[in-house]
Amino acid sequence: MKQNARWYSERLGEEVSVVRWGTYGMPVLLFPTAGGDAEEIERFHVIGALKPLLDSGAIKVYSCDSVAGQRLVSGQGTVADRCRMQDRFHEFVRHEIVPAIRTDCRSPEIEIVTAGSSIGAFHALAVLCRYPDVFAQAICLSGTYDLTRFLKGEPTADFYRASPLHFLPGLEGPHLDAIRRRFVILASGEGRAEAIGESWHAAHVLGSKGIPNRVDSWGAEWHHDWPTWRAMLPQYLGAAVASAVPRGTAAAGDHPGS
Repeated sequence: MKQNARWYSERLGEEVSVVRWGTYGMPVLLFPTAGGDAEEIERFHVIGALKPLLDSGAIKVYSCDSVAGQRLVSGQGTVADRCRMQDRFHEFVRHEIVPAIRTDCRSPEIEIVTAGSSIGAFHALAVLCRYPDVFAQAICLSGTYDLTRFLKGEPTADFYRASPLHFLPGLEGPHLDAIRRRFVILASGEGRAEAIGESWHAAHVLGSKGIPNRVDSWGAEWHHDWPTWRAMLPQYLGAAVASAVPRGTAAAGDHPGS
């Protein structure tokens, strides 16, 4: 079952689309690639690849417009504007998307798996590191994790607050302890347009702070493209479902969404 929603976000200053596929199961927030919208993953047949998990009631998938990514790749606004949007996009996810997912799942505390490809992987990693109270695991595919080269200018404090490679090295205390109870998958091919070095760099930053993670290389025959991600994501989400430990209200995520 597919359901569309659209609302105006004061944080982002524009309307944003959010789409859900599936009726039951573990909630998954799947970010588009840099310039993608909420339905990109359906057009590129990722939803089709996830159909067995969706049809079996193992997962429900949510996606939203990549507002921050669109600003970044288009060069719209000043450097400060683009940095601010990275930060506000994550706040939008935490304070607007997450409550909507929890309402849809009829569970006010249900934890969410986050995932994405390319710059979508950056957002998946970032929201887990910023909000480990909400996100249980990040599945990051062919990730681009250092976005400074896209800014075309000097990063601001907003950008550093949004970028895990930049804020994690100085992070200590209860927030870091909470991230250490989470897990990050960093998967990448090594074929055309892939840059697995980005995943190894992210793994080094995570590992240096004691955050559990794993780099998976799929080899040179896998390229930075949708066929790779359609193969990867069902495998990792299937493993996440299999390893999920039922707890308290988590079963509430199995109720149909409204």
